[in-house]
Amino acid sequence: MPLLWLLLPAILFMGFLGPRWLFEQRYSSSILLPGEAQPAPAAIVFGAGLTAAGRPTTVLIDRITTGVELYQSGKVELLIMSGSTHAPDYDEPAAMSAYAQSLGVPEEAIRLDRQGVRTYATCLQIRDVFQLEHVILVTQTYHLPRALAICEGLGLDAQGVSADRRTYHALTFWNLREIPAAWIAVWDLHSLQAELTKENPAGGGRSCES
Repeated sequence: MPLLWLLLPAILFMGFLGPRWLFEQRYSSSILLPGEAQPAPAAIVFGAGLTAAGRPTTVLIDRITTGVELYQSGKVELLIMSGSTHAPDYDEPAAMSAYAQSLGVPEEAIRLDRQGVRTYATCLQIRDVFQLEHVILVTQTYHLPRALAICEGLGLDAQGVSADRRTYHALTFWNLREIPAAWIAVWDLHSLQAELTKENPAGGGRSCES
């Protein structure tokens, strides 16, 4: 049997893992603890779901708590709670804000992003709606390489701070989910670049009108 056929399963497997592996190689060494982060105008706290009672899940509590730690240590002046409102009685950013306030963060130091249905949408909101250039991303370590890659692709200067505060029993599942999610991130960024190039073939940037 030719060597190529023997290696084909491994080649296909590595191709499937490609973006996830590349993101980890590029960004894993840049993931910081809260005390290691450089000051920035805002920390972006990514949503992670609510319980049936409408309270933050354990994973989300860890993200909020880490964001609060950054705020209370003077690393950021603003916390942006980004999440979903996919049902009338489901308001993830509001629940995140309430929890942060219960930990001592004043309401005026919190902004809500209700369009944060996925990582790419959150990062786009940060750039285009909140008009921030320098931010700290707060989420678990498994999620940070993809989030950092998306932010870099959108032209944001982002630091990644890990919200790992305990052992997570679903970590294997989350890591597996990151494989297709990484491919989607690559597609999102490729599609955005293709759109910009189409709008302005000469410069590759978004056209401006007076």
